[in-house]
Amino acid sequence: MRPKSGPKPFRRKTKKTSSRPANPKLVLLNKPYGVLTQFSSADADEVTLKQYVPFNDVYPAGRLDKDSEGLLLLTNDGSLQHKISHPKHKLPKTYWVQVEGIPDESALKQLREGVELADGMTLPAEALRMPEPDHIWPRNPPIRERKSVPDSWICLIIREGKNRQVRRMTAAVGHPTLRLIRAAIGPWRLAGLAPGQWREVPPVW
Repeated sequence: MRPKSGPKPFRRKTKKTSSRPANPKLVLLNKPYGVLTQFSSADADEVTLKQYVPFNDVYPAGRLDKDSEGLLLLTNDGSLQHKISHPKHKLPKTYWVQVEGIPDESALKQLREGVELADGMTLPAEALRMPEPDHIWPRNPPIRERKSVPDSWICLIIREGKNRQVRRMTAAVGHPTLRLIRAAIGPWRLAGLAPGQWREVPPVW
């Protein structure tokens, strides 16, 4: 008869740690309108990050749609990239949004409490009317304007990243987005960067 085996020896589980690059980088870029958030494209006519960022070892921490502008973070540190982009960290992202019409308090309240989209309810957000941002650069091409309908600006702060979320949120409350600029991600700000300009900052958070 085969003897029963004894209990397996206890082995302490060790936490896996990801290796970090010897020279970690964090780059802040003011992504212009019409630029893809990637470094290559099968379409030779597409404009990519390669035209603006002089590093070949960084990659975007999160995305920004081709038709959106503003702050994009790039890093060569996988751990930092995860902290910035993973939804579980709920890092606040601040957007300046030019919308069609003038949202009333009811529309702003809907944005604050959450909006029902096709892929579920959004998390509560911060939303308020704001004047046109100081020193705003002209967009190329300009936004579509309707003489019979005014436009206005709102500041919207969200802590998630559904596909084209801001545009879908404002449309859901009756105010389609005309222009979208990301002004901040967590502690990092767009301040001082013109479209296409970048700066390197200490890769800490």
